[in-house]
Amino acid sequence: MRSPIGVFDSGLGGLTVVAQLMQALPNERVIYFADNAHVPYGERPLDEIRSFALGITDFLVGKGAKAVVMACNMSSAVALDAARAKYPDLPILGTIEPGSKAAVAVADGAPIGVLATTGTVKSGAYARTCGELDPSCVVIQQACPRFVPLVEEGRADSEEAEAAARDYLAPLLAAGCTTIILGCTHYPFLRKAIEIAAGGGAVVIDPAEEIAIALQNALKERGIESDSGGEHVFYASGDTESFATLGSAFLGRPIKRAYKAEWGVDLYSTNTSALNTKS
Repeated sequence: MRSPIGVFDSGLGGLTVVAQLMQALPNERVIYFADNAHVPYGERPLDEIRSFALGITDFLVGKGAKAVVMACNMSSAVALDAARAKYPDLPILGTIEPGSKAAVAVADGAPIGVLATTGTVKSGAYARTCGELDPSCVVIQQACPRFVPLVEEGRADSEEAEAAARDYLAPLLAAGCTTIILGCTHYPFLRKAIEIAAGGGAVVIDPAEEIAIALQNALKERGIESDSGGEHVFYASGDTESFATLGSAFLGRPIKRAYKAEWGVDLYSTNTSALNTKS
C-alpha cells in the first residue's frame, strides 16, 4: 500500500500528470522518470519508443512501483498493451483512453480535434480510441512538432508559442472542432497559448485530469491506496540539473534533486540501437 506510483515521460511533460496525481492523491508518493536523453519522442520510430517505454517500465517496477502511469502519449500508443501483458497484475495506465473518453463525452457529435506529436498522429491512437467509443465521431489530428521544444526550453509563454498555437489550431477550428484534446503531456504547459488561439471556440481536454481519476479508481479497486505520504523521487536519463530547475517551475513545487539513471547502466532497452541519444 505504501509503495510508490511510477510515472514517466520523455521529459518535463509528464509533470502535468504528476501535479494532478499529487492534488488528487496526496497520500501517494511518486517516482518520476524523465527520459530527457531521448527527448523529444515525437519524431522517433515507433519501435524505438516502444523499447524505451518498456525499459522504463521495468526500471520503475524494479524500484517497487505498485502502479505505473505512462504519462506520454507516444508510449501509451505503442507500448501500453505490451507492458500490461508483461505485468498483468500491475495497474498500468496510459493517456489515450482517459483523454478520448472525456472528449467524446463533451463533443456532442461535433468533430474532435487532437493536437499531438508527429508520432502520435501517425499511430492513429486517438482516432482509433474515439472511434471505438463512438463510431460516428470524426477526429481531426494535427501534428505540432514545435510545441515540445518550446516547453523543454522554457518558452511556453512566449510570442513564438502563441504563433505556433495559432498555426496548429487553424485547421481544426476551420473544420468545426469544438473539442480539442491535448494529445501530449507537454501541451498543458502551453494551455494559455492554445486557449488564446482557440478564442473561446472550443473546450480543451487535458488527459492528465482524467488519468488522476482513473488511477484513484484503480487503487481503490485493488485496495492498495496509501494512508500516509512520503518523499517523491525524480530520475532523469539526461541533464539532471536543468530538469530539476525547469521541473520545479512547471510542477509548482521544488524538486530538490533529480537522480541520474543511465541507459545501459541503470536501465536497459530491448533494442540496443535505441540507446543512442538524439544528436
